[in-house]
Amino acid sequence: MLRYLITRLLAMIPTLLGVLTLTFLVTQFVPGGPVDHALSRFDAESARSGVEGGVASGGWSYSGRQGIDAQQVEHLTELYGFDQPLLDRYLSMVKNFLCFELGDSYFRNESVWSLIQSKLGVSVSLGVWTFLFTYLVSVPLGVAKAVRAGSRFDFITSLLVLIGYAVPGFVLGVLLILLLGGGSFWDIFPLRGLTSDDWDELSAFGKVTDYLWHITLPVTASVVSTFALKTLLTKNTFLEEIHRQYVLTARAKGLSERRVLWKHVFRNALIPLVTGFPGTFIAAFFTGSLLIETLFSLDGLGLLSYESINSRDYPVVLGSLYLLTLIGLVTKLIGDLAYVLVDPRIKFDAQVA
Repeated sequence: MLRYLITRLLAMIPTLLGVLTLTFLVTQFVPGGPVDHALSRFDAESARSGVEGGVASGGWSYSGRQGIDAQQVEHLTELYGFDQPLLDRYLSMVKNFLCFELGDSYFRNESVWSLIQSKLGVSVSLGVWTFLFTYLVSVPLGVAKAVRAGSRFDFITSLLVLIGYAVPGFVLGVLLILLLGGGSFWDIFPLRGLTSDDWDELSAFGKVTDYLWHITLPVTASVVSTFALKTLLTKNTFLEEIHRQYVLTARAKGLSERRVLWKHVFRNALIPLVTGFPGTFIAAFFTGSLLIETLFSLDGLGLLSYESINSRDYPVVLGSLYLLTLIGLVTKLIGDLAYVLVDPRIKFDAQVA
């Protein structure tokens, strides 16, 4: 086990370097870098102020570096480090990231670490609820489908599950906004943030109610499109276990069907579900969070990444991707190790040899 663990940890290093290298190269050669973005913001501010080069009354158009003082362009290039050779910038980034120094944002006057920490609570909040409801719905539903396999209930629920799986989360989110968020029908649920503006003035019960009221639509949009796979996995796992010899033996001893199902079958069928906990938990607040957070104006990591990509804030983009990749690799390792904890019969020695 120790040998396998060390091998997996060492294998994470080239994976991280590969992700960082590819992302770094893309950010260096994509059109419209941070310098051009800063100049476009300068053009916009000039237009609003009525400065020469902008149109104060009728809008503005970005003119690139035309008409901009060359010293200002040079200062911005030096400020963002683009005056250094490409290889030097890359080696400096790798060195800093391996020491977990993610640098500072270009446009937010904050460190990348502080930005990520300030947004993490929203993403974790959305992810925890998505994770809980995914398992609370999928596991009981999967068990019920396995027990009633081939029945009308099984057919109807399979149809509904597949429809939910086919509808992307952000599309469902738009439909929920139109139906329940004041879009075209009923104005029932709020659409922005996780709390109301008068949060500090509410009682303890009022804060809980307000929070749950805000989180309902985002969690619904996230859960419906994610629990389908867990439901079908639970059903198929239970069906496989139900037909094993030990189940027939337990029934022959006169045990009730409920006791056979929940004491014997359930314990063995949970192995692939339990080992999938880490991956599902991480995926719940990173997979698709960008679109959901942007759609419902939730100030989390997804929205931060989206805004950073648009503004070419490369330290935030690279720092967020680095941490998410590292978390994903560690989560995958925890999921593999969970197999041994759940089923001691599994050995990794043969994989490493």
